[in-house]
Amino acid sequence: MKVIFLKDVKGKGKKGEVKNVADGYAQNFLLKQGLAIEASQANVSTLDAQKKKEAKLAEKELEQANELKGQLEKITVELSAKSGEGGRLFGSITSKQIAEELLKKHKIKIDKRKIELEDAIRSLGFTKVPVKLHTEVTATLNVHVKEVN
Repeated sequence: MKVIFLKDVKGKGKKGEVKNVADGYAQNFLLKQGLAIEASQANVSTLDAQKKKEAKLAEKELEQANELKGQLEKITVELSAKSGEGGRLFGSITSKQIAEELLKKHKIKIDKRKIELEDAIRSLGFTKVPVKLHTEVTATLNVHVKEVN
């Protein structure tokens, strides 16, 4: 019997796949558990429509990420911190502080986990910080750390 998997089933198929499985297995397990539906013509066309909708949504997300990348690369985030000799900071600047400053000054909300700061900023000056906006889009944000007067 041909079925369309609604969820991943280990060893059998992934969500959205159309596969041929044993009749008993399909009727007694997959259909009863809600893991799959029978691959009728109507169900297959519904699946195709759903895949097209998801592709359009993914394309729109990519477009928005590229737009946001353009905005972020024009911005310089300015943060103030106390520093000692040689421009070393007392403490450090974290991705959370950068995200809060972006929201406060530029009204751009970015999750701090998307800011890929390998190690906290511990010195004065300019730093280029990568921001992962999408699996295919990474922006570079300029962060300027200056001394508190």
